[in-house]
Amino acid sequence: MPVTDPQLVVLILLLGAVMVVPLFQRLGIPSVLGYLVAGIALGPYNPGPVSINAEITRPLAELGVVFLLFAIGLDLPFSRLRTLRRLIFGLGVLQVVLCGAVFSGLGLAFGLTPHAALVVGVTLAFSSTATVLAILVERNEAVSHHGRIAISVLIFQDLAVVPLLVLLPLLASAPDRMASALGLAGIKAGLAILAIYLVGRVILRPAYRYISAIRNAEVFTAANLLLVLAVGWLTAQAGMSMALGAFLAGLLVADSPYRHQVEADIEPFRGLLLGLFFMTVGLSIDLPHVAAHLGQVIGLMFGLIVIKTALIALCGVVIGIGMVQSFRVGVLLAQTGEFAFVVFSRAEELSLLEREQSQTLVAAVVLSMALTPALAGLGRAVTLAWRKRTARDMFPTAAEGKSGHVVIAGYGRIGRAIARILSEHGIDYVALDLDIDRVAKARSVGLPVYYGDAGQQGVLRSVGIERARAAVITVNKPRTAERAVSQIREAVPDLIIIARAHDLAQKQILGAAGATAVVPETIEASLQLAGLVLRSTGLDAETVEQTLRRQRHSADLPQGPVPLG
Repeated sequence: MPVTDPQLVVLILLLGAVMVVPLFQRLGIPSVLGYLVAGIALGPYNPGPVSINAEITRPLAELGVVFLLFAIGLDLPFSRLRTLRRLIFGLGVLQVVLCGAVFSGLGLAFGLTPHAALVVGVTLAFSSTATVLAILVERNEAVSHHGRIAISVLIFQDLAVVPLLVLLPLLASAPDRMASALGLAGIKAGLAILAIYLVGRVILRPAYRYISAIRNAEVFTAANLLLVLAVGWLTAQAGMSMALGAFLAGLLVADSPYRHQVEADIEPFRGLLLGLFFMTVGLSIDLPHVAAHLGQVIGLMFGLIVIKTALIALCGVVIGIGMVQSFRVGVLLAQTGEFAFVVFSRAEELSLLEREQSQTLVAAVVLSMALTPALAGLGRAVTLAWRKRTARDMFPTAAEGKSGHVVIAGYGRIGRAIARILSEHGIDYVALDLDIDRVAKARSVGLPVYYGDAGQQGVLRSVGIERARAAVITVNKPRTAERAVSQIREAVPDLIIIARAHDLAQKQILGAAGATAVVPETIEASLQLAGLVLRSTGLDAETVEQTLRRQRHSADLPQGPVPLG
C-alpha cells in the first residue's frame, strides 16, 4: 500500500529504525546497514505491506548530510591537523589520488563517461568513517599505531569529500569545460572559506560568548542550529552546496572553547537526520534489479576490496609505515563509505550516472561495508601470524624460567603503573597483553611484556603461573577479566589474585570467580574525591580517614595491604 501522508511516512520510518537498528547493533553490524535494510524493506520496489517513495523524505534526509559535514568540520581543529599532518597530507593524499586514478581508469574501461568515471573513481577511493571508527573504538584500537594511521587517512578523505560535492553540479552543467569547472570550484570554495572565516572571527565568537552568558540551554541549541543552516543557506545561494557551508561552519567552531558543547547539542539532530538519509537511500534501492545483476554486484564488491587493499598497502610502504601495518590499514579501509550514497544519489539526480549504474554501485558499497568487521579481523590475524614468524620473543615462551614474580594481565595504563612500582621495589614481573603494538613497543625497550591471553591455561603455564607470588588483573573488558581470574584460580588454587573492577557489580563477579581482592575503580575514585572535599571543608585528616574506612567497609573494599604469602 503506497503511503503519501508525510506524518505517517515519518512514523513508519521511525518504527522501522527502532525495530531494525538495535537488532543489527546487537549482532555487531554497523547501524548504517540497519538503516539501509529498514529503508529497503519499506521501499516501493520491494514486496511489503507498505511502500514509501523516497522523494517524500529526501528534503529532510539531505539535512542529515549537512549535519554530518558540520560534525566532520567540528572534529578537525587546526591543532589536530598539525599533529597528524604527515599522515593526513602524505598517506591520505597519496591514497585518494592513487585509488581515485585507478578506479577512474577502470570506470572508463567499463564504459563510463569521463565525468562519471571521475566521480565514481574518487568516491570509491573513500572509506567508511562511521564503520571504521566504530570497529576501532569497540576493539580499543583507536590509539594504536594502525588505528592512528587509519584515522589520519579518514580525515583527509573527509576533507576531500567537500570539493567533490561542490564539483558535481559543475560537471553536470559544464561537461566540456573540465578545467574551468575545477578552477571555478576552487575559486568559489576559497572565497567562501575566506569570507566565512573572517565573518566568524569577527562575529561568531563574540556571539557565542554573549549567548553562553545567558545560560539558557535552549537558546544555545537554537544558535547552533541557526549557525549550521544559515551558513549552509549562504553557500547554497552562492551556487555551492549546503554541505560545504556546514563543513566550513564546523571548522570555525572547532578551535573555539564552545566546541564540545556544540557537538553535544548537534549530535541528536545529526544522528536522527543522517539515519533518515540512509533510510532514504534504502528506499531507492531496487532489490529486483540487484538480484538480476547479483553476479556483477558481487564481482564489483570483491574487485573493490582486493584492489583497494593492495593500493593502500602500497601507499603505506611508500610512506615508510611497513608492510604488515600497511596491509592491516589496507583491509581496514578496503570498503567504500557512507558518502558514496550521498555522491551517487546526487550524481543520478544530475544525470551523471544512469539509474542502473547507481543501483549496482550502491549495492556493492553496502556489501563492502557489511564485510568490514570480517576484514578487520583478517588484518589482525595476518598481523599476528606475521609477528609469530618474525618476532617470536614477543610470545611468553621466554618467561618460562621465572620464579617468585608477579603476573600482570593487561599492560594498559593501570598495568604499566603497577609494573613501574614493582620495578622500583625490585620485584620481578611478567605482563601479558593482547595489543600487539603495545607489546612490541614494550619489548623494544627490553620490558618483560608478552603477547598472550591470561584466560588460557597454556599461556599461564608459559609465564610460570604456578611459581608466581601473585597475579594482578587489570584488563578492561569484564568477560576477559572474569575468564582470567577463573583460569588462574583453577591453575593455582592458593595464589593471591588482585583484580581491577569497574564497579561493585563486576567486583562481585570477580570475587565469585576466585579473586582474593577486588578494587572497583569508580568506587575508589569517588571515595578519594569525597576525601578531598571533606578536607577542603576543614575536617581533620583523622576524621576524614575514619569516614573513608567506614565507606570502604560498607562496600566490602580492601582496608589494608593484601598479604603476598
